[in-house]
Amino acid sequence: MTQTTEIRDNMSIEWDVPIAMDDGIVLRADVYKPVAPGKYPVIMTYGPYGKGLSFQEGYKTAWDLMAARYPDALEGSSNKYQAWEVPDPEKWVPDGYVCIRVDSRGAGRSPGKIDHFSLRETLDYYQCIEWAGVQPWSNGKVGLNGISYYGANQWLVASMRPPHLAAICPWEGYSDAYRESTFHGGILCSFGKNWQEIQVKTVQHGRGDRGPRSSVTGEFVCGDVNLTEEELEANRGDMSRRAADHRFDDEFFEERRAKLSQLQVPVLSAANWGGQGLHLRGNIEGFLQAGSSKKWLEIHGGEHWTSFYTRYGVGLQKQFFDQYLKGKETGWEERPPVLLHVRHVDRFVERAEHEWPLAGTQWTKLYLDLDGQNLSPEAADGTSTVTFEAMGDGVRFMSAPFEQETEITGPLACKLFVSSTTPDADLFLVVGLYNPEGKEVVFQGALDPHTPVAQGWLRASRRELDPERTLAWRPLHTHRSRQPLEPGNPVELDVEIWPTSIVVPGGWRIGLTVRGKDYEYQGAATHLSNVKFPMKGCGPFLHDDPEDRPPSVFAGRTTLHAGESMSSYLLVPIIPQR
Repeated sequence: MTQTTEIRDNMSIEWDVPIAMDDGIVLRADVYKPVAPGKYPVIMTYGPYGKGLSFQEGYKTAWDLMAARYPDALEGSSNKYQAWEVPDPEKWVPDGYVCIRVDSRGAGRSPGKIDHFSLRETLDYYQCIEWAGVQPWSNGKVGLNGISYYGANQWLVASMRPPHLAAICPWEGYSDAYRESTFHGGILCSFGKNWQEIQVKTVQHGRGDRGPRSSVTGEFVCGDVNLTEEELEANRGDMSRRAADHRFDDEFFEERRAKLSQLQVPVLSAANWGGQGLHLRGNIEGFLQAGSSKKWLEIHGGEHWTSFYTRYGVGLQKQFFDQYLKGKETGWEERPPVLLHVRHVDRFVERAEHEWPLAGTQWTKLYLDLDGQNLSPEAADGTSTVTFEAMGDGVRFMSAPFEQETEITGPLACKLFVSSTTPDADLFLVVGLYNPEGKEVVFQGALDPHTPVAQGWLRASRRELDPERTLAWRPLHTHRSRQPLEPGNPVELDVEIWPTSIVVPGGWRIGLTVRGKDYEYQGAATHLSNVKFPMKGCGPFLHDDPEDRPPSVFAGRTTLHAGESMSSYLLVPIIPQR
């Protein structure tokens, strides 16, 4: 594989630049530079999706949606160099940046074994940053940018404090692989297995002429060598196997968890209200736990790949990076630390805040009336129960119609008292919005266009709380051991529900559904080319692995209890009118 250089589209582009790692593996990067000689700040991405695979080819339905709904995302660029979840160099190089895309170890044109978010992969990223920081065209300041995978690995490498790292912008990228990706409330999410099959295996290094070609260079996206299927399998960590082998939050996941308190560089963390299952919690927790004194949180809505490329998204990123990579006074530090796009039924409204959760939040308990299946401001008298099939649709509790427009913005939590006829039970909690006719109104999620207001999950045997880190509005479970249920005996559960924002119109209601399986939208399923199965309300973030949920353990009957010392409630963050 040979490094080549050419001038095209007003950029000096170096293809397949070698970056040697300390163990002898040579990774490959594409470097997009201004034509004029000089020392420029660097925007870097490092990931497994193949630096040579065009957005349009690799993710056609996502591209077509973005082009139709957000035409400004395509403006100011020929779009020839657009790739999935990374910056478009044509929008950065003219403003005096060097853009570097590195194929991570074992992916695209970089040899080696894929081991997602491992210490080895993070060390590779560290060494790429340090390589870029000392190149003759570099001003010594490296910024990290990118969506999802390219956001999640920023938290990890930034926690290692590479000397030339100057700022990061993790855009919808999780920071806790156990809680935010692999196991939701201790329940296995099948996303990782299907994601690897569709988005990683297809661009693994060594597929050679069986893989795609770059529409720009004509070179093979997956390198020039052809490995056998057996060799390819040996060169990647198996997402299915690792989940089966590590069902608890053990050393494996600890290695893949960012040490956020050690992170010191400026941070712009961008989350998505619709990112239930992957693209929300980690950005909020990353913001809260980052050790940096300069940190900002932005939360938007819509598809998770679109706002990053829009005029709004690129403008936000440039104002941030101009401040910390170029040393310009852009006014960034005058910004309040939190920028919300508050969600209404038909629009988003931008609003700056100074903290998270928001000051003045009225933490409101809505109690579960099991007999009337209502959410009530007062706990019902007496004792009561309600029972449902443990792997079924569950039971819904509805609030009274809101008397006036009411904003709910922040994290939610739910306390339940649960028994089962079996030694365990999985709880799927769904918060929904209902119009005066009783019809649920859903929203565009990060991937799925029919997403409810909020979701939370908990396996009853994983109910043990971490007393040092649990907060009233964010219960945190240890996930270190299993505490089986005694059939028929209720136990207390504190369920984390991921944060949300919704302004409830007057006369509308919210509902809490306690289910025994994933939420399903009562309408037509939708498709994305990079999602294996049709999406029915949860996108690809499903909990349907039969080995993780054997019927002998989970297919009994689940009972909710209330009364005496068992007050079940939904904790709701209501924001007073200002």
